[in-house]
Amino acid sequence: MTKWVYSFGAGRNEGRADMRNLLGGKGANLAEMASIGLPVPPGFTITTEVCTAFYDNNRNYPAELTDQVKAGLTHIEQAVGLTFGDRHRPLLVSVRSGARVSMPGMMDTVLNLGLNDATVEGLSEMSGDPRFAWDSYRRFIQMYGSVVLGVDHHRFEEIIEAAKHDRGVVEDTALTAQDWHRVVAGYKDMVAAETGKPFPMDPAEQLWGAIGAVFGSWMNPRANTYRRLHDIPANWGTAVNVQAMVFGNMGNDCATGVCFTRDPSTGENVFYGEYLVNAQGEDVVAGIRTPQPMSQLRAKPGEVPMEEAMPQAYRELLDVRATLERHYKDMQDIEFTVQRNKLYMLQTRNGKRTAAASLRIAVEMANEGLIDRREAVLRVNPASLDQLLHPTLDPKAHRTLLSKGLPASPGAACGIVVFSADEAESRAQKGEAVILVRVETSPEDIHGMHAARGILTTRGGMTSHAAVVARGMGRPCVAGAGGISVDYGTQTLTAGGRTVNAGEVITLDGATGEVFLGTVPMIEPKLSGDFATLMQWADGFRRLKVRANAETPLDAETARKFGAEGIGLCRTEHMFFDPERIGAVRQMIMAADESGRRAALAKLLPFQRQDFVDLFRIMAGLPVTIRLLDPPLHEFLPHGDAELAEVAQALGTDTEAMRRRAIELAEANPMLGHRGCRLGVTFPEIYETQARAIFEGAIAVAKETGHAPVPEVMIPLVGTKPELDITRAQVERVAKAVFAETGVTLEYTVGTMIELPRAALIADRIAEVADFFSFGTNDLTQTTFGLSRDDAGKFLPTYVEQGILPKDPFVSLDIDGVGALVRIAAEKGRGTKKGLKLGICGEHGGDPASIFFCEEVGLDYVSCSPYRVPVARLAAAQAALHGGGDRTA
Repeated sequence: MTKWVYSFGAGRNEGRADMRNLLGGKGANLAEMASIGLPVPPGFTITTEVCTAFYDNNRNYPAELTDQVKAGLTHIEQAVGLTFGDRHRPLLVSVRSGARVSMPGMMDTVLNLGLNDATVEGLSEMSGDPRFAWDSYRRFIQMYGSVVLGVDHHRFEEIIEAAKHDRGVVEDTALTAQDWHRVVAGYKDMVAAETGKPFPMDPAEQLWGAIGAVFGSWMNPRANTYRRLHDIPANWGTAVNVQAMVFGNMGNDCATGVCFTRDPSTGENVFYGEYLVNAQGEDVVAGIRTPQPMSQLRAKPGEVPMEEAMPQAYRELLDVRATLERHYKDMQDIEFTVQRNKLYMLQTRNGKRTAAASLRIAVEMANEGLIDRREAVLRVNPASLDQLLHPTLDPKAHRTLLSKGLPASPGAACGIVVFSADEAESRAQKGEAVILVRVETSPEDIHGMHAARGILTTRGGMTSHAAVVARGMGRPCVAGAGGISVDYGTQTLTAGGRTVNAGEVITLDGATGEVFLGTVPMIEPKLSGDFATLMQWADGFRRLKVRANAETPLDAETARKFGAEGIGLCRTEHMFFDPERIGAVRQMIMAADESGRRAALAKLLPFQRQDFVDLFRIMAGLPVTIRLLDPPLHEFLPHGDAELAEVAQALGTDTEAMRRRAIELAEANPMLGHRGCRLGVTFPEIYETQARAIFEGAIAVAKETGHAPVPEVMIPLVGTKPELDITRAQVERVAKAVFAETGVTLEYTVGTMIELPRAALIADRIAEVADFFSFGTNDLTQTTFGLSRDDAGKFLPTYVEQGILPKDPFVSLDIDGVGALVRIAAEKGRGTKKGLKLGICGEHGGDPASIFFCEEVGLDYVSCSPYRVPVARLAAAQAALHGGGDRTA
């Protein structure tokens, strides 16, 4: 016979902490606490397997469950000397849900179950306090009516408020037993009117109603949303915990509280929490009464800490705190009740904490010898480090919400609204803080995005141009704020009936996607000693190297500050949108022949050479992978008569000729058009000029510092071996010429970016001429799925919500499809050339789940945005400790 029910407490502990998959986190920990001798009221847990069976069998329970629940009740009755449903000595129970992972808010607790018009009198006699008994009864009807019967919570509150109004009192505690008697009568009448049935008086019916409500809550919209956001499978199910009631509301020698063994906000090793005298659990979190602090150290004038009010129970709690931390080796979130000066433990679980607290607790527990360094590294969620690397809004500050979009790039920023990149750059140069507001951004906005403190767009998703570039620059970004309307003509944005003019101040929270009116005070990041310590420990465990995607000195310096071990992707096309250069780039593209292109390239060469000098100098001998020009040409074409005239003048022709040339160059699908190595093949002078800038820049730095840079020249968008044969030969010819001219020889490598499915499938042939592969997973995802990254944001959330895709494939690598191509290319490439260097440089290089896959496949490095370097370092360490493949760290 399958065991569906596990008892705990009173010397009968059938569960353990490591049975959380079966008993849920709450049930497993209740059994564990009881087994180590802590005072836990007896109870039983109905397993998560019942939940699964419930849904697999058209919401019917397993046949043996009824008898096993009866046996569990008998265990509780014998332990406490009370009988469920007895008129004179009634056993009351609580019913709580408990999944294997904490899901706050999934289903509210039902307390005092078992009360009815008869047992309330028995409770009154047992306690000697009619007011307590009738208060408990009204609480039960209110909770059961709301949680199980679905009656709006406010309907109950209306009846209480009316009772207080009639009595002329403000606090619930001022109502008498007779008052609560009338409230209960009003509750029952209202429930009957709302549901069409009388409130259930049979305790057995009450119990099974509550059990059904727990299992039903597993599939409610709130739970479904939470699971989707936190990647929790629906087939895990939830357990149900039924436990003997203990009462914190029987008088002033009773209390209830919630506490943490350490401060969950800062991580400080202090006892942190709140309690209420003469209260039940929901009172602490409901906000009806103001909780009091646990210790005298946290008490403010007028507050009475538990340490003072209940010294014996407080000392017992301190012992429990120490016991739980030693046992679980982690910070615990505890719920307790004191009934007539006796302490009872109702819950313990690993406490949720901020990123800063997580870091501090992990490091301090390792230094205390409670855990080892390996465990400390595994304890911190890599993605949470984003909170530590950017400014955040002061949680205590007043704020006025304007609108909300997508949290596209973390951090917070405030500044004056500007609507153009040129305006952003101009005002930033004057020392003003600006927020660049656009309907959507394009590569031409790069200079303004770089100058801005933050970026706001009304279109686009988490992987739009604005989002990707902002993350790379470390700029806060809110994207896809569809509730905001932008009018470039009037220089205004409008949302919710409010209009904000250019020059007015707004604040962005890139972590939540919220946009606020005016200035909201911020807290600057502090990379504490604990941060450096944990990063040092992580670096000792990881195998994967971590590089950064960077093309500006600021990006490179930021990357080095965060521990990057080189540049894994320098996107040279991003260097050309500067106003000083864009004209020459347009001349190059619009030129009718090679001589015209070479004349324009000659203007760009000094700029490009200095770019590489700056990067090589900052990287100080670390590898720098430089991707040769890969622009969809439409991003550089002149727009409008003024720009066409400017290019025409530079090329010595007329505007109409330029207009015809622009039409010739226009493409129906530029992302799959004349770009990447196709430019190098058709216009070899472009790649030759870039190669000269690379080698001349590297030699200049070698002469200056005495340390030779290590350029890695990357050819983009290769889909055939001949493309790489031709472009590699171009680079080698230029290298040979520069070495001859300068008398200096440098080591360098030439490789390719694998970003087309065909390249992955013929990687064995491409590896014959490539020194390295770098997987450009942004474009590899686009070309594998046949999706435009900028357009897919309109429907990908629906795909994820409906389960068509587990995650946005532009945020976390599609292991089954794109990952399979990466695996094929890695195996084929190394089959041809043993030891072929392999890296990844798409946005996925900073995603922890994708990094686990890179470890599994055996790549040599990942490259990501500078601000995600610490995230990648920690994720790489966790991947190594898990041996790759297990992406659940």
